[in-house]
Amino acid sequence: SSSPLTIPGGTRQSPINIQWRDSVYDPFLKPLKISYDPTTCLHIWNNGYSFLVEFDDSTDKSIIVGGPLENQYRLKQFHFHWGAINDWGSEHTVDSKFYPAELHLVHWNAVDYPSFEDAVMEGNGLAVIGVFLKLGARHEGLQTLVDALPAVRHKDTVIEFDEFDPSCLIPSCPDYWTYAGSLTTPPLTESVTWIIKKKPIEVDEDQLEAFRTLLFTSDGEEERRMVDNFRPLQPLMNRTVRSSFQPQLSP
Repeated sequence: SSSPLTIPGGTRQSPINIQWRDSVYDPFLKPLKISYDPTTCLHIWNNGYSFLVEFDDSTDKSIIVGGPLENQYRLKQFHFHWGAINDWGSEHTVDSKFYPAELHLVHWNAVDYPSFEDAVMEGNGLAVIGVFLKLGARHEGLQTLVDALPAVRHKDTVIEFDEFDPSCLIPSCPDYWTYAGSLTTPPLTESVTWIIKKKPIEVDEDQLEAFRTLLFTSDGEEERRMVDNFRPLQPLMNRTVRSSFQPQLSP
């Protein structure tokens, strides 16, 4: 089925609802430093669940460091989750509010592990930056990507896509929440340090609609529109969500 199953007995599954007031300000959290090399961008792939923009991760050319991370992590790919309509689509929610889409930039710990596949299985193996998308002004950086989507409309199609800097998709506001979680697609392993940016980026209706023209299905199959490709919320269990910023005082 297209909806990932729950791992029985998992204690750090994702996504979660982030309760603003229950998150704990951690003054020791560092700012996140992002340094991507646009030439490491390789291609766009419709994998039948989302579209992945993949990067050459054989060297430390595109990395993140700082934030809650012990060492640097290499960018492997980014992808989005979105809804059929604008009322939902994000995987994480903030105070139970959904955004129409969510961007995930997936990085792995190449200091401690020899490969992405190894890192996926380890508690500190991955770091994912989550960015919410909200309806607003057209996003010029995203448009380059949107223009390429018709070529990967069907499942299992891949096109070359080079010289793209995904840092244009990350809000400049440094504030984030962080917690220990899991992948939200199989294998659902509990290997992810999540870094969820507080501020969303703005995209327009046409850009979101372009995501919804993609298909879950291969060429020749009965068409199924790629929408609602997000995992349901998972219980927080006994985890703490930390914030890099002081919580707002009650109104």
